[in-house]
Amino acid sequence: MTATYSATAILAQSSGGAGVPIRELLLVLCTAAVVTYLATGAVRLLAIRFGAVAIPRDRDVHVEPTPRLGGVGMYIGMAVGLLFAQQLPALTRGFDFGSPDVHAALVAGAVIVLVGVIDDKWGLDALTKFVGQVTAAGILVVMGVSWFIIYNPFGEGSTIILDQIQSGLFTVAIAVATINAMNFVDGLDGLAAGLGLIAAVAILIFSIGLLHDQGGDVSAYPPAMIAAALAGACLGFLPHNFNPARIFMGDSGSMLIGLMLAAISTSASGRIPLTAYGTRDLVGLVAPLLLVSAVMFIPMLDMLLAVIRRTRAGVSPFSPDKMHLHHRLLQIGHTHRRVVLVIYLWVGVLAFGAVGSALLNRQLVVVLVAAGLLAAFLFTAIPSLRDRQQERR
Repeated sequence: MTATYSATAILAQSSGGAGVPIRELLLVLCTAAVVTYLATGAVRLLAIRFGAVAIPRDRDVHVEPTPRLGGVGMYIGMAVGLLFAQQLPALTRGFDFGSPDVHAALVAGAVIVLVGVIDDKWGLDALTKFVGQVTAAGILVVMGVSWFIIYNPFGEGSTIILDQIQSGLFTVAIAVATINAMNFVDGLDGLAAGLGLIAAVAILIFSIGLLHDQGGDVSAYPPAMIAAALAGACLGFLPHNFNPARIFMGDSGSMLIGLMLAAISTSASGRIPLTAYGTRDLVGLVAPLLLVSAVMFIPMLDMLLAVIRRTRAGVSPFSPDKMHLHHRLLQIGHTHRRVVLVIYLWVGVLAFGAVGSALLNRQLVVVLVAAGLLAAFLFTAIPSLRDRQQERR
C-alpha cells in the first residue's frame, strides 16, 4: 500500500458512509471556535477581577496591562468541542471502540491549565513548573497515550519497538519539549495561537489522510478529533489575542497548546501499523516524524537557541530575555503584526510541506515547498533589503 493519498479520493469519502467524517470534524472545529470565543470574553473579565494581569516589563513588547488566563477559555472550548463530538453518530464510535486518547488529553489538559493558572496569577519557579509539565505528560502515558513505534529510515522499513518504560520516557520527553517550545515562543500577540492553529490543522489533514488510508479505523479518530478541537480553540481565541491583544493566553494557554500537540502527534504518529505503508516508500514511513518535527521546528529552534544563549551567559536556561526570534525580527524593522505573519509563513510552509509529502505527488510538493521557502525568505528579508537600498541612495 502506498503512503501517497489522492486528495480527490479523500474528499470524495466525506459525503458519508464509513469514509472520512470531514463535515463532522469541521463541525467540532467550529463548535470549539465559537465556545472559545464566547468563553474568552467572560474569562477576560474574571482575570481582571482575579488580578491575573500582565504588567509590562522591560523585556515585554506590550505597553498596556493586559489580563492573562486565556488558556482557560481555550480549554473550555476544546472540552465542549470534544464532548459535542461524542454525541455525533459519525464520531461516537471513536469513543466507544477507540483508544482513550481523547479522555487522556482532557484530563492532562486540565492539569496543565491548572498549573498555568497558578503561574499566571502568582508565578511559579522553573522547577515547580517543570514538575507540573512532567505530571501532565505522565497522565497521558498512564492513561494510554504513548509512542511505542518509531520508524527507522535507515533499516529498510524496519521499526523500533519501545517497551513500556522506554515508551513512557520518550513520550514525556516529547511532551515536555513541545510544551516548553510553545511557552518560549509565546511573546507576541497572536503568535502562539496562530502557530497552534497551523500545527493543529496540519495534523488534522494528516489524520484525515490516515483515516482514509485505514478505511475509517476507529484508532485514527482520536487524533483527528483532538486536532479539530484544538484548531477551533486557537481560531476562537485569535480575535481576542491578535495585535492589539485584549487578553493573553498566558502559560495556561501556551502550555495547553504544547501538550495537546504532543498528544495529537503521539496519537497520530506513534501507532501507525507497519502495513499502512509500503516498505519501499521511505518518505511515507518517516512522514509522521517529519510532520511532528516540521510543525514544531521554529519553536523548538527558538527554544534551543535560547537555552544555548542563556547557558553560555551563565544564567538559568529558563531565565527570560529579549533575544527570541520574534524580538530579532522586530529589531530588523518588521512591525508587530508582520513578525507574526512571517513566523506563520515559515511554520506553515514546513508543516504543510510535511503533510503534503504523505498526501500529494512528491515532485509537486518539492516545487511548492521550495517556492514557499523562497517567499518566506524574501518576506523575512524585506526590511534589511529596504535599508540597504536606502543606504545606496
